[in-house]
Amino acid sequence: MLQNIRVVLVNTSHPGNIGGAARAMKNMGLSRLVLVQPLDFPAADASARASGADDVLDGAIVVDTLEQALAGCSLAIGTSARDRSMPWPMLDPRECGVQSVARAAAGEEIALVFGREHAGLTNDELQRCHFHVHIPSNPDFSSLNLAAAVQVLAYEVRTAWLAAQGAPAKVEKVDASDELATLDEMELFYEHLEKTLVDISFLDPEKPKHLMARLRRLYGRSSVNRSEMSILRGILTETQKVARGDAHKRKD
Repeated sequence: MLQNIRVVLVNTSHPGNIGGAARAMKNMGLSRLVLVQPLDFPAADASARASGADDVLDGAIVVDTLEQALAGCSLAIGTSARDRSMPWPMLDPRECGVQSVARAAAGEEIALVFGREHAGLTNDELQRCHFHVHIPSNPDFSSLNLAAAVQVLAYEVRTAWLAAQGAPAKVEKVDASDELATLDEMELFYEHLEKTLVDISFLDPEKPKHLMARLRRLYGRSSVNRSEMSILRGILTETQKVARGDAHKRKD
């Protein structure tokens, strides 16, 4: 179950924080670490701070983009310490742990996403997550060290996992078409959707406002499965044909 949960660190500037995060993960039974463009890795400081969690560091995957880090995931939860102009579905740390474990137990791939030490995640990066999680720290001294933030959410995941061990197993056979669309599949859908909206002049690319962000929020909380995704993509394709004026060209 826990092997389905990955921790994603975006653009980490201090290698010691990567090592501290790896230690926090191993303390709580998590092992999958993905690094998006770390400024300095591998590094001796990372190994020193890991304090025995070298296996987590050795197994870390380094990628160039958040999209690559989230490939295959059907649930991404991004950490956010700031109010955003676009409201987004929020979880507290306890809810984050429960949701992560429940969906990992169903065979889904889960990502817990942490941002830069100095600025966190950008709005664009947060909009690629289904939920935001806020750790309710002291408002007079709210900034958490990156490794400390990883420790808090990893602890909540472990607490939820331990609770689930005593619960009766619920095993259901799920048809492949009922599996949730992964984040990379959703990104292809959003690209297709944006292109279609431009084609029918519903979206002005020069003045997009928050349209795509709002649509991301809508579909992100809808838990779209692969069968439904196929329907949505088909509707977009046919809409584009009508917009081009070649809908009549279908074969009999």
